[in-house]
Amino acid sequence: MVEIISIRFKSGGKEYYFNPGGTQFQVGDGVIVETARGVEYAQCVRSNTMVDEIDLTAPLRPVVRKATPEDLRLAERNKEREKHAFLVCQQKIAEHGLDMKLVSSEYSFDGSKILFFFTSEGRVDFRALVKDLAGALHARIELRQIGVRDEAKLLGGLGICGKPFCCAQFLDDFQPVSIKMAKTQNLSLNPTKISGTCGRLMCCLKYEQEAYEDLVKHAPKQESFVETPDGAGTVTGVNLLRQTAQVRLESDPETPKTYHNCELCVVRSGKGKRPEGYVQPPLEELAKLRRQDDSAPAVTEEASLAAAIEAAFPSRERRQPASQEEREDRQPGRRNRRRRPKGEGSGQRPQEDRPPQKERPVREEEDGQRPQEGSGERRPYRRRRHRPKGGGGGGKPSGPQQ
Repeated sequence: MVEIISIRFKSGGKEYYFNPGGTQFQVGDGVIVETARGVEYAQCVRSNTMVDEIDLTAPLRPVVRKATPEDLRLAERNKEREKHAFLVCQQKIAEHGLDMKLVSSEYSFDGSKILFFFTSEGRVDFRALVKDLAGALHARIELRQIGVRDEAKLLGGLGICGKPFCCAQFLDDFQPVSIKMAKTQNLSLNPTKISGTCGRLMCCLKYEQEAYEDLVKHAPKQESFVETPDGAGTVTGVNLLRQTAQVRLESDPETPKTYHNCELCVVRSGKGKRPEGYVQPPLEELAKLRRQDDSAPAVTEEASLAAAIEAAFPSRERRQPASQEEREDRQPGRRNRRRRPKGEGSGQRPQEDRPPQKERPVREEEDGQRPQEGSGERRPYRRRRHRPKGGGGGGKPSGPQQ
């Protein structure tokens, strides 16, 4: 077990683990740490905690010291200097006529380096801009291009829900979001309604995607042909959250009715023609589908289809599950097939059911005798002895010597 503390460099930023070095920290304390960018000021968001070494992906860096009041005053001063540097950089960008949008600026803790973040549609040649900024601000200059999502994370704001941006509050990393998630959740595909302030799809579409995918498995598809307690019909609408479906009954197509998913038996999933030879079971049997209580389990699509086939063809013989030997015989490839005796599932008639065959007379011939020409008789097959290569009949026959 290793003792760690969790810190953040910005409000809503990513958390980083550091080794406290035996010092006790509380939530909200200022911390001075050593990073790849140099000495930085951060804030503790989780006090001393013991974790397993397996959970750590990288070696921990030690905390330099706890922040003093002088460090807090220096951090506040750097924020004031960042505002001035931001205005100077905007002025220089306008003078050089560069196609870039400045987002924010950051001073290092010791004030020796300034980092500018900007967005642009393409690559920007800012070498001349860096020289002018270094001469005006008297510090090392670094410009970093970011995306529109990172811009919204740095600037912050309110979303269409009325709450602050998720990325600026608690999201550490951006998760991939696709338009398929909006379709699964039955949301409007209007880009203005499912896009955030950054212009990309909203990150919150990812939050409930797994729950919707689980609900889709237990819900019938649109235009499915189903059986209900009131008769057969076609699904015209599905409510995933309520786990209900609207069905247009064949007996009363003008007034669709709403049923719970457990009250439906799917005969045909999705669009298609009416199943051939389908006969609706009596209403007494369909009444058994009516839900008795709210705790009734949902009927899966496979079980509903099997029940529909059983109801449509009650006199049909159901085949028992295949045994292990039958499954091996069905496997492709002749090597994996088992040899069956003739007449048992091989497509041939049994030996006892075949008509008796006439016996052909066998003509006995002496060795070397040949049938006469034009007699129509065939010489019986005689196996010839194999002779080794090289010719001559005086050679010894091939085989092991005695």
